[in-house]
Amino acid sequence: MSRIIIIGAGFSSLSAAAYLAKAGHEVHVLEKWEQPGGRARTFSAEGFLFDMGPSWYWMPDVFERFFGNFGKKVSDYYNLVRIDPSYKVVWQDGSQWDIPAGMKALAKLLEEKEKGAGKQLEKFLAQAKKKYELGIQELVYKPNLSFAEYLHLGLLKGLLESDVFTSMRKHIAKYFSDSKIIELLEFPVLFLGAGAQDIPALYSLMNYADIVGGTWYPMGGMHLIAKAMEAVAKEQGAHFHYGEEVISISTNGDKINGIKTSKGLWEGDFYLSGADYHHTENLLPKTLQQYDENYWQKRTMAPSALIYYVGLNTKMPDTVPHHTLFFDADFERHSEEIYDRPQMPTDPLFYLCAPSKTDSSVAPAGCENLFFLIPTAPGLDNDTEEVRQKYFDMLCTRLEKHYGMNIRPHIVYQRSFSVKDFKQDYNSFKGNAYGLANTLNQTAILKPRLVSKKVRNLAYCGQLTVPGPGVPPALVSGEVAANYIHQKLKRTNH
Repeated sequence: MSRIIIIGAGFSSLSAAAYLAKAGHEVHVLEKWEQPGGRARTFSAEGFLFDMGPSWYWMPDVFERFFGNFGKKVSDYYNLVRIDPSYKVVWQDGSQWDIPAGMKALAKLLEEKEKGAGKQLEKFLAQAKKKYELGIQELVYKPNLSFAEYLHLGLLKGLLESDVFTSMRKHIAKYFSDSKIIELLEFPVLFLGAGAQDIPALYSLMNYADIVGGTWYPMGGMHLIAKAMEAVAKEQGAHFHYGEEVISISTNGDKINGIKTSKGLWEGDFYLSGADYHHTENLLPKTLQQYDENYWQKRTMAPSALIYYVGLNTKMPDTVPHHTLFFDADFERHSEEIYDRPQMPTDPLFYLCAPSKTDSSVAPAGCENLFFLIPTAPGLDNDTEEVRQKYFDMLCTRLEKHYGMNIRPHIVYQRSFSVKDFKQDYNSFKGNAYGLANTLNQTAILKPRLVSKKVRNLAYCGQLTVPGPGVPPALVSGEVAANYIHQKLKRTNH
């Protein structure tokens, strides 16, 4: 048995802790905050329960796989319901589309918007299904330490057939011409870190996840996933230590010999960081850092976000569903102001989540729990209270325009969270919210390595390494890192 110290209790760390403890290791997880989940923390105020981070539940098969590997089911821990409509889209011309759950219903809707689009959707999703299966069964579970991992004919053939060198924009345009349909299908890659013109068409697998896999919600809130994963890890024997912020890492030669936290010193045989990769590297001596500052500054990051947690003392109209995408501004301009000309958006697209529409437990009776999110460029330094209030007023005005309701007089609680908070709470590089962009030159083996080349008892998991950003990939990242560590320790101990 080896003693393994894990930094952070986000989804990737929780996953790794469970797998490593199951393999027989002594596992200790050190977490800065007083609860598991990392960016999926929660807080309560004025009778409202707010999920602070993830609000979309896609790829339910990935969660089922995780719990299944420990003889459990999702339903052992939380009640999962499918959202229908999956979400609403509000367009620039004021029209609104309720995106139905299920391919057949969506095909019918698209056929009404563009002749032949229903059949084209079937063809598009048949392609996307192959990519999803290739991605989930072959690609995401690779540690990406060598190109040799990809050198078998079946995988190479699958990659070539997945339009990996074609952009999402070009790929979608082969099937559809209606601008709204195109924007709808480009939406799932919006948070991957680049415009659809720069994201590989391989990621149409996200459309399959959206349309076929569905949009789900765990009753009680997204944070219940983290609690469930913590419970699984504890059942395997993992130990969790909360309120322990990592302050420094001490090394001896090319090995870590201890981690100092706000409460004491931790020593182990192997160390896994699920914390921000850049931050962890900066706790090491420069000679043991794999990537210098110049490398990080050249990385393309996924967006940051300007988030508002709002509690209302009244209900929103029935026409407001659980999820709404406000595409009532210039999609292209907002994308450029995130990726090409980084600045606060002139007229932002935004997302509204109203979980109390599905789950009455997250708000007092007769009240509404709202979560607003504007994707923004990472690294902006004008994150002031004045700027945050300006954008909140903008969102309220847009909401009133489309739904005829001024929410301002009904606000009983309001809190914002943006670049400064991502840096302070998560040591997030440039205050990013979603990790490293999934551009072609930052995919798979071209991401920061899962394993340190310079420190022989250090590995990484999470959104800045493989397979990438998002909750399901985080679960996979923890599993892949755990498998690597277990195999390495097995070889070393024998």
